[in-house]
Amino acid sequence: MNDDDLHSCKSAHRAHRDGVEDGLTPLTTLDVGAASDIDELLAGMALTSFGGRNLGEAAEVLEEMVTDPDCTVVLTLSGAMTVAKMNLVIVEMIERGWVQAIVSTGALMTHGLVELAGMQHFKASKKMDDKSLFEQGYNRVYDTYEPEQNLNDLSELLHKVFEGMPKDRRWGSRELLHEIGRFLEPTGRRGIMSTCFKHGVPVYVPAFTDSELALDMATSFLHWTINRNPDAELDELLTGLQTPFDPFIDLAHITRVVSRSPKMGIVTIGGGVPRNWAQQVPPFLDIINVRLGKEEAVRRYEYGVRICPEPVHWGGLSGCTYSEGVSWGKFLPVEEGGRYSEVYADATIAWPILVKAVGQRLDKAGRRGVSPDLKLGD
Repeated sequence: MNDDDLHSCKSAHRAHRDGVEDGLTPLTTLDVGAASDIDELLAGMALTSFGGRNLGEAAEVLEEMVTDPDCTVVLTLSGAMTVAKMNLVIVEMIERGWVQAIVSTGALMTHGLVELAGMQHFKASKKMDDKSLFEQGYNRVYDTYEPEQNLNDLSELLHKVFEGMPKDRRWGSRELLHEIGRFLEPTGRRGIMSTCFKHGVPVYVPAFTDSELALDMATSFLHWTINRNPDAELDELLTGLQTPFDPFIDLAHITRVVSRSPKMGIVTIGGGVPRNWAQQVPPFLDIINVRLGKEEAVRRYEYGVRICPEPVHWGGLSGCTYSEGVSWGKFLPVEEGGRYSEVYADATIAWPILVKAVGQRLDKAGRRGVSPDLKLGD
Protein backbone atom coordinates (compact mmCIF):
# COMPACT_ATOMS: atom_id res chain seq x y z
CA MET A 1 0.00 0.00 0.00
CA ASN A 2 1.50 3.35 -1.05
CA ASP A 3 1.08 6.71 0.72
CA ASP A 4 -1.84 7.77 -1.52
CA ASP A 5 -3.74 4.59 -0.74
CA LEU A 6 -3.13 5.05 3.00
CA HIS A 7 -4.42 8.64 2.91
CA SER A 8 -7.51 7.53 0.98
CA CYS A 9 -8.18 4.82 3.52
CA LYS A 10 -7.89 7.21 6.46
CA SER A 11 -10.24 9.70 4.77
CA ALA A 12 -12.83 7.05 4.19
CA HIS A 13 -12.90 6.13 7.87
CA ARG A 14 -12.67 9.67 9.33
CA ALA A 15 -15.67 10.48 11.54
CA HIS A 16 -17.60 13.54 10.39
CA ARG A 17 -19.58 15.45 13.00
CA ASP A 18 -23.12 16.66 12.34
CA GLY A 19 -23.02 19.89 14.39
CA VAL A 20 -25.88 18.93 16.69
CA GLU A 21 -23.84 16.43 18.67
CA ASP A 22 -21.29 19.19 19.36
CA GLY A 23 -23.99 21.50 20.69
CA LEU A 24 -23.84 23.90 17.74
CA THR A 25 -26.84 26.12 17.07
CA PRO A 26 -28.51 25.45 13.71
CA LEU A 27 -29.41 28.44 11.54
CA THR A 28 -32.93 29.04 10.25
CA THR A 29 -34.02 30.54 6.94
CA LEU A 30 -35.50 33.98 7.60
CA ASP A 31 -39.21 34.10 6.77
CA VAL A 32 -40.17 37.77 6.82
CA GLY A 33 -43.77 36.90 6.01
CA ALA A 34 -44.08 34.92 9.22
CA ALA A 35 -42.79 37.77 11.42
CA SER A 36 -45.74 39.70 12.84
CA ASP A 37 -43.61 42.50 14.36
CA ILE A 38 -40.07 43.82 14.70
CA ASP A 39 -39.44 41.62 17.74
CA GLU A 40 -40.13 38.43 15.76
CA LEU A 41 -38.11 39.73 12.82
CA LEU A 42 -35.01 40.26 14.99
CA ALA A 43 -35.54 36.92 16.72
CA GLY A 44 -35.40 35.33 13.28
CA MET A 45 -32.39 37.39 12.25
CA ALA A 46 -30.49 36.11 15.29
CA LEU A 47 -30.47 32.71 13.56
CA THR A 48 -29.12 34.03 10.25
CA SER A 49 -25.63 35.39 9.54
CA PHE A 50 -23.45 38.51 9.30
CA GLY A 51 -24.87 41.85 10.44
CA GLY A 52 -28.39 40.48 10.71
CA ARG A 53 -27.29 37.95 13.29
CA ASN A 54 -25.37 40.63 15.20
CA LEU A 55 -28.48 42.81 15.48
CA GLY A 56 -30.68 39.86 16.44
CA GLU A 57 -28.24 38.81 19.15
CA ALA A 58 -27.99 42.42 20.35
CA ALA A 59 -31.73 42.29 21.08
CA GLU A 60 -31.19 39.20 23.22
CA VAL A 61 -28.36 40.81 25.20
CA LEU A 62 -30.22 44.11 25.65
CA GLU A 63 -33.33 42.27 26.87
CA GLU A 64 -31.33 40.37 29.48
CA MET A 65 -29.40 43.48 30.51
CA VAL A 66 -32.37 45.76 31.12
CA THR A 67 -34.42 43.13 32.95
CA ASP A 68 -31.65 42.05 35.31
CA PRO A 69 -32.68 43.62 38.65
CA ASP A 70 -29.05 43.77 39.80
CA CYS A 71 -27.78 45.60 36.71
CA THR A 72 -27.16 49.34 36.38
CA VAL A 73 -27.11 50.33 32.69
CA VAL A 74 -24.99 53.18 31.33
CA LEU A 75 -25.87 54.57 27.88
CA THR A 76 -22.95 56.27 26.12
CA LEU A 77 -23.60 58.56 23.18
CA SER A 78 -21.41 60.14 20.53
CA GLY A 79 -21.86 61.37 16.99
CA ALA A 80 -24.62 63.64 15.73
CA MET A 81 -27.46 61.51 17.06
CA THR A 82 -29.68 64.39 18.16
CA VAL A 83 -29.15 66.37 14.96
CA ALA A 84 -30.12 63.08 13.28
CA LYS A 85 -33.39 63.17 15.27
CA MET A 86 -32.71 60.15 17.50
CA ASN A 87 -33.79 62.12 20.62
CA LEU A 88 -36.92 60.11 21.29
CA VAL A 89 -35.09 56.79 20.91
CA ILE A 90 -33.07 57.88 23.94
CA VAL A 91 -36.21 59.11 25.72
CA GLU A 92 -37.93 55.77 25.06
CA MET A 93 -35.08 53.89 26.71
CA ILE A 94 -35.18 56.19 29.75
CA GLU A 95 -38.95 56.04 30.14
CA ARG A 96 -38.90 52.26 29.95
CA GLY A 97 -36.39 52.13 32.80
CA TRP A 98 -33.60 50.70 30.65
CA VAL A 99 -31.05 53.42 31.44
CA GLN A 100 -29.74 54.54 34.83
CA ALA A 101 -26.97 56.90 33.63
CA ILE A 102 -25.96 58.64 30.39
CA VAL A 103 -22.49 59.67 29.26
CA SER A 104 -22.52 61.92 26.20
CA THR A 105 -20.66 64.44 24.13
CA GLY A 106 -21.60 68.03 24.85
CA ALA A 107 -22.51 68.65 21.22
CA LEU A 108 -25.05 65.84 21.24
CA MET A 109 -26.72 67.26 24.35
CA THR A 110 -26.67 70.80 22.92
CA HIS A 111 -28.41 69.83 19.69
CA GLY A 112 -30.92 67.83 21.73
CA LEU A 113 -31.69 70.98 23.73
CA VAL A 114 -32.39 72.82 20.49
CA GLU A 115 -35.23 70.41 19.78
CA LEU A 116 -36.43 70.39 23.38
CA ALA A 117 -36.63 74.19 23.28
CA GLY A 118 -38.97 73.96 20.28
CA MET A 119 -36.54 74.79 17.45
CA GLN A 120 -35.94 72.84 14.26
CA HIS A 121 -33.21 71.19 12.20
CA PHE A 122 -33.46 71.00 8.42
CA LYS A 123 -32.64 68.61 5.60
CA ALA A 124 -29.59 69.79 3.66
CA SER A 125 -30.11 71.17 0.17
CA LYS A 126 -27.84 70.30 -2.75
CA LYS A 127 -28.37 73.81 -4.07
CA MET A 128 -26.29 75.43 -1.29
CA ASP A 129 -22.52 75.15 -0.91
CA ASP A 130 -20.73 75.43 2.42
CA LYS A 131 -19.47 78.96 1.79
CA SER A 132 -23.05 80.11 1.19
CA LEU A 133 -24.21 78.21 4.27
CA PHE A 134 -21.76 80.12 6.45
CA GLU A 135 -22.82 83.45 4.99
CA GLN A 136 -26.51 82.65 5.56
CA GLY A 137 -26.08 81.29 9.08
CA TYR A 138 -26.48 77.56 8.54
CA ASN A 139 -24.17 75.05 10.22
CA ARG A 140 -23.97 71.77 8.28
CA VAL A 141 -23.74 68.39 9.99
CA TYR A 142 -23.31 66.00 7.05
CA ASP A 143 -26.83 66.06 5.51
CA THR A 144 -28.56 68.27 8.10
CA TYR A 145 -28.54 71.99 8.95
CA GLU A 146 -28.41 73.54 12.40
CA PRO A 147 -29.31 77.23 12.00
CA GLU A 148 -26.94 79.47 13.92
CA GLN A 149 -29.97 81.37 15.19
CA ASN A 150 -31.02 78.22 17.04
CA LEU A 151 -27.76 78.29 18.98
CA ASN A 152 -28.06 82.02 19.68
CA ASP A 153 -31.58 81.60 21.03
CA LEU A 154 -30.53 78.58 23.07
CA SER A 155 -27.65 80.56 24.55
CA GLU A 156 -30.06 83.19 25.86
CA LEU A 157 -32.19 80.49 27.45
CA LEU A 158 -29.21 78.73 29.03
CA HIS A 159 -27.85 82.02 30.39
CA LYS A 160 -30.75 81.98 32.87
CA VAL A 161 -29.69 78.52 34.07
CA PHE A 162 -26.04 79.54 34.37
CA GLU A 163 -27.07 82.54 36.47
CA GLY A 164 -28.77 80.22 38.95
CA MET A 165 -25.83 77.84 39.38
CA PRO A 166 -23.92 78.06 42.69
CA LYS A 167 -21.04 80.54 42.70
CA ASP A 168 -19.63 79.51 46.11
CA ARG A 169 -18.84 75.84 45.45
CA ARG A 170 -17.72 73.49 42.69
CA TRP A 171 -20.08 71.48 40.49
CA GLY A 172 -19.79 69.22 37.46
CA SER A 173 -21.68 68.59 34.25
CA ARG A 174 -24.13 66.24 35.97
CA GLU A 175 -25.45 68.98 38.23
CA LEU A 176 -25.56 71.55 35.43
CA LEU A 177 -27.51 69.28 33.07
CA HIS A 178 -29.86 68.34 35.90
CA GLU A 179 -30.68 72.02 36.36
CA ILE A 180 -31.16 72.51 32.62
CA GLY A 181 -33.60 69.60 32.69
CA ARG A 182 -35.42 71.17 35.62
CA PHE A 183 -35.65 74.48 33.72
CA LEU A 184 -37.07 72.88 30.55
CA GLU A 185 -39.26 70.18 32.11
CA PRO A 186 -42.29 72.52 32.45
CA THR A 187 -42.44 72.84 28.64
CA GLY A 188 -44.08 69.41 28.61
CA ARG A 189 -42.03 68.33 25.58
CA ARG A 190 -40.44 64.89 25.55
CA GLY A 191 -36.71 65.51 25.39
CA ILE A 192 -33.54 63.98 26.76
CA MET A 193 -32.72 66.53 29.45
CA SER A 194 -36.27 66.97 30.74
CA THR A 195 -36.86 63.21 30.79
CA CYS A 196 -33.59 62.56 32.62
CA PHE A 197 -34.59 65.18 35.21
CA LYS A 198 -38.03 63.62 35.62
CA HIS A 199 -36.65 60.09 36.06
CA GLY A 200 -33.56 60.99 38.08
CA VAL A 201 -31.10 59.77 35.43
CA PRO A 202 -27.70 61.53 35.69
CA VAL A 203 -26.09 62.83 32.52
CA TYR A 204 -22.32 63.28 32.38
CA VAL A 205 -20.39 65.21 29.72
CA PRO A 206 -16.73 64.35 30.35
CA ALA A 207 -15.30 66.41 27.46
CA PHE A 208 -17.46 69.35 28.46
CA THR A 209 -15.38 72.18 27.01
CA ASP A 210 -15.59 70.53 23.58
CA SER A 211 -19.14 71.76 22.98
CA GLU A 212 -21.36 74.73 22.23
CA LEU A 213 -22.80 74.22 25.71
CA ALA A 214 -19.42 75.02 27.26
CA LEU A 215 -18.91 78.01 24.98
CA ASP A 216 -22.28 79.36 26.12
CA MET A 217 -21.32 78.91 29.76
CA ALA A 218 -17.91 80.53 29.27
CA THR A 219 -19.57 83.47 27.48
CA SER A 220 -21.95 83.92 30.40
CA PHE A 221 -19.09 84.00 32.90
CA LEU A 222 -17.20 86.46 30.69
CA HIS A 223 -20.35 88.60 30.55
CA TRP A 224 -20.46 88.87 34.33
CA THR A 225 -16.77 89.77 34.38
CA ILE A 226 -17.31 92.50 31.81
CA ASN A 227 -20.15 93.92 33.91
CA ARG A 228 -17.68 94.31 36.75
CA ASN A 229 -14.88 95.58 34.54
CA PRO A 230 -16.29 97.10 31.30
CA ASP A 231 -12.90 98.32 30.05
CA ALA A 232 -11.11 94.96 30.28
CA GLU A 233 -9.45 93.71 27.08
CA LEU A 234 -10.35 90.24 25.78
CA ASP A 235 -6.90 88.87 26.55
CA GLU A 236 -7.27 89.97 30.17
CA LEU A 237 -10.76 88.46 30.34
CA LEU A 238 -9.66 85.11 28.95
CA THR A 239 -6.60 84.94 31.17
CA GLY A 240 -8.76 85.47 34.22
CA LEU A 241 -11.63 83.21 33.15
CA GLN A 242 -12.62 80.99 36.07
CA THR A 243 -15.75 78.94 36.72
CA PRO A 244 -16.83 76.63 39.55
CA PHE A 245 -16.98 73.78 37.01
CA ASP A 246 -14.93 70.73 38.08
CA PRO A 247 -14.91 67.54 35.93
CA PHE A 248 -13.52 65.43 38.77
CA ILE A 249 -16.86 65.74 40.56
CA ASP A 250 -18.41 63.79 37.67
CA LEU A 251 -15.66 61.16 37.80
CA ALA A 252 -16.19 60.70 41.53
CA HIS A 253 -19.96 60.40 41.11
CA ILE A 254 -19.94 57.77 38.36
CA THR A 255 -17.30 55.82 40.28
CA ARG A 256 -19.70 55.68 43.23
CA VAL A 257 -22.44 54.47 40.88
CA VAL A 258 -20.27 51.65 39.54
CA SER A 259 -18.83 50.64 42.92
CA ARG A 260 -22.29 50.38 44.51
CA SER A 261 -23.89 48.43 41.65
CA PRO A 262 -24.10 44.62 41.94
CA LYS A 263 -23.70 44.38 38.16
CA MET A 264 -22.95 46.83 35.35
CA GLY A 265 -24.14 46.98 31.75
CA ILE A 266 -23.28 49.38 28.95
CA VAL A 267 -25.05 50.38 25.73
CA THR A 268 -22.74 52.32 23.45
CA ILE A 269 -23.73 54.33 20.40
CA GLY A 270 -20.56 55.26 18.53
CA GLY A 271 -17.40 55.55 20.58
CA GLY A 272 -15.09 58.39 21.52
CA VAL A 273 -14.70 59.95 24.95
CA PRO A 274 -18.14 58.93 26.32
CA ARG A 275 -17.48 55.28 25.65
CA ASN A 276 -14.03 55.18 27.24
CA TRP A 277 -14.89 57.51 30.14
CA ALA A 278 -17.65 55.14 31.23
CA GLN A 279 -15.49 52.06 30.67
CA GLN A 280 -12.48 53.35 32.58
CA VAL A 281 -14.19 53.25 35.99
CA PRO A 282 -13.36 49.59 36.76
CA PRO A 283 -9.64 50.20 36.03
CA PHE A 284 -9.85 53.36 38.18
CA LEU A 285 -11.13 51.25 41.09
CA ASP A 286 -8.32 48.77 40.43
CA ILE A 287 -5.80 51.62 40.56
CA ILE A 288 -7.26 52.89 43.83
CA ASN A 289 -6.89 49.43 45.37
CA VAL A 290 -3.36 48.80 44.11
CA ARG A 291 -1.84 52.26 44.59
CA LEU A 292 -3.74 53.47 47.62
CA GLY A 293 -4.02 50.20 49.53
CA LYS A 294 -7.82 50.04 49.45
CA GLU A 295 -9.96 46.92 49.10
CA GLU A 296 -12.96 48.20 47.16
CA ALA A 297 -15.07 45.80 45.11
CA VAL A 298 -14.40 46.23 41.39
CA ARG A 299 -17.50 45.96 39.18
CA ARG A 300 -16.47 45.15 35.65
CA TYR A 301 -19.09 45.50 32.93
CA GLU A 302 -20.99 42.23 32.61
CA TYR A 303 -23.27 43.16 29.71
CA GLY A 304 -22.56 45.24 26.62
CA VAL A 305 -24.27 46.25 23.39
CA ARG A 306 -22.40 48.46 20.94
CA ILE A 307 -23.59 49.98 17.67
CA CYS A 308 -20.73 51.56 15.76
CA PRO A 309 -19.52 51.37 12.13
CA GLU A 310 -15.86 51.77 13.12
CA PRO A 311 -13.91 48.61 12.15
CA VAL A 312 -11.41 46.96 14.46
CA HIS A 313 -8.46 47.02 12.07
CA TRP A 314 -7.91 50.81 12.24
CA GLY A 315 -6.71 50.26 15.80
CA GLY A 316 -8.67 53.20 17.22
CA LEU A 317 -10.57 53.28 20.48
CA SER A 318 -13.98 53.52 18.84
CA GLY A 319 -13.37 50.25 16.99
CA CYS A 320 -11.90 48.24 19.84
CA THR A 321 -13.85 45.14 20.83
CA TYR A 322 -15.28 44.16 24.20
CA SER A 323 -12.70 41.38 24.17
CA GLU A 324 -9.93 44.00 24.02
CA GLY A 325 -11.62 45.74 26.94
CA VAL A 326 -11.30 42.52 28.95
CA SER A 327 -7.51 42.89 28.76
CA TRP A 328 -7.83 46.31 30.45
CA GLY A 329 -10.04 45.03 33.24
CA LYS A 330 -13.05 46.95 31.93
CA PHE A 331 -15.22 43.95 31.07
CA LEU A 332 -15.92 40.55 32.57
CA PRO A 333 -14.68 37.73 30.31
CA VAL A 334 -17.32 35.65 28.55
CA GLU A 335 -15.95 32.61 30.39
CA GLU A 336 -16.89 34.29 33.68
CA GLY A 337 -20.40 35.31 32.61
CA GLY A 338 -19.85 38.36 30.40
CA ARG A 339 -22.42 38.74 27.62
CA TYR A 340 -21.83 41.14 24.75
CA SER A 341 -23.00 42.00 21.25
CA GLU A 342 -21.34 44.34 18.76
CA VAL A 343 -23.24 45.65 15.74
CA TYR A 344 -21.16 47.23 12.98
CA ALA A 345 -23.78 49.52 11.48
CA ASP A 346 -25.07 53.07 11.17
CA ALA A 347 -26.82 53.71 14.49
CA THR A 348 -29.62 55.67 12.81
CA ILE A 349 -30.62 52.39 11.12
CA ALA A 350 -29.88 49.71 13.71
CA TRP A 351 -30.64 51.52 16.98
CA PRO A 352 -34.34 52.39 16.44
CA ILE A 353 -35.00 48.84 15.18
CA LEU A 354 -33.26 47.37 18.23
CA VAL A 355 -35.15 49.53 20.73
CA LYS A 356 -38.50 48.89 19.04
CA ALA A 357 -37.93 45.13 18.94
CA VAL A 358 -36.93 44.80 22.58
CA GLY A 359 -39.78 47.10 23.61
CA GLN A 360 -42.26 44.85 21.80
CA ARG A 361 -40.67 41.74 23.32
CA LEU A 362 -41.00 43.04 26.87
CA ASP A 363 -44.50 44.46 26.31
CA LYS A 364 -45.77 41.08 25.12
CA ALA A 365 -44.28 39.44 28.20
CA GLY A 366 -45.57 42.16 30.54
CA ARG A 367 -42.05 43.03 31.68
CA ARG A 368 -40.26 46.32 32.36
CA GLY A 369 -36.75 47.51 32.84
CA VAL A 370 -35.54 47.17 36.44
CA SER A 371 -32.42 48.29 38.26
CA PRO A 372 -30.94 48.33 41.78
CA ASP A 373 -31.63 51.23 44.13
CA LEU A 374 -28.13 52.58 44.78
CA LYS A 375 -29.20 55.19 47.37
CA LEU A 376 -26.41 57.63 46.50
CA GLY A 377 -28.10 60.36 48.53
CA ASP A 378 -27.80 63.07 45.88
